[in-house]
Amino acid sequence: MKKVAALVASIAFGSIASANLTVVTTTEDLASIARSVGGANVKVSAIVKGVRDPHFIDAKPGDMSKLRGADLFLVVGLDLEVGYESALIQGSRNTRIAIGRPGHLYCSEGIPVLDKATAAVSRSQGDVHPNGNPHYWLDPYNARVIAGNVAERMAKLDPTNASGYRSRAAAFESAVDSAMFGASAVGAIGAEKLWAWSSAGNLASQVRSTGKTLGGWAAKMEPNRGQSIVTYHKSWNYFAKRFGLKVVDELEPKPGISPTPGHIAQVVRTINAERVRMILQEPFYSTRSGQTVASRTSAKLVIAPLSVGHTAAAKDYVSLMDSIVDLVSGALRS
Repeated sequence: MKKVAALVASIAFGSIASANLTVVTTTEDLASIARSVGGANVKVSAIVKGVRDPHFIDAKPGDMSKLRGADLFLVVGLDLEVGYESALIQGSRNTRIAIGRPGHLYCSEGIPVLDKATAAVSRSQGDVHPNGNPHYWLDPYNARVIAGNVAERMAKLDPTNASGYRSRAAAFESAVDSAMFGASAVGAIGAEKLWAWSSAGNLASQVRSTGKTLGGWAAKMEPNRGQSIVTYHKSWNYFAKRFGLKVVDELEPKPGISPTPGHIAQVVRTINAERVRMILQEPFYSTRSGQTVASRTSAKLVIAPLSVGHTAAAKDYVSLMDSIVDLVSGALRS
């Protein structure tokens, strides 16, 4: 994937023009995509840095100051930042980035959202997101949607450079396509057809019927299709759906609630009954419960980066997905 990562870097930093837009994002994932789309026409910074849970961030004066000069505020949405988004905007006193203004964008626009609540929710159910699961960036197809959303908003704010934003978004999409399916398959079959087959769950058989060879993340993950996994939080549902994995339980008894002894015992029973081989966990949670469950079962505890910057290897969007795919496919294969 080194060539793909280099391509993404060249998309982001290929020109020498001065920045026209100051962009602030909540997460490093959005920042990585914004840099790829904006190139040298934008200056990008993120609020959630390092190995931190993006659900729980304090609205700090320094972040409000950062937003004060922003032309565009990119937010994951779906209530991921519900605890601090409004406070940051109000504290910035920047009306350009107020919710509903052109300088504010929920990047979830147009995303096929999972896990929407079908009935009224309450705090007794844990940290539930009634509008759907906000961890949508972990499906590579959704990264393409984000790039398109960001390009169109940058074009609206800076119409002089609109064609550049759109062309770099298209280049980012092509880089993701090649990383997902392999450049050879994309060239021979076409990205849209490959994504449609992937969404339908018959990618491998359809590619075989063409006489071509599947590559990229899809080829690494295909042998694992149908396998059951346990996760710590509901962070991995989009990733699991894209690659045909079944999430049969979470270590959290309810979203945002720490594991309890009774629930751990239940998870152990589920793992043994479903022959689960992997517990997939984010790096900012304690590993104590996962290690306990792993010690009582044959499942491996795998700590994978959830976002850009969670590990040294996950330095941009493509290398983030490289890391996750390698860790998951390696654990399920061995």
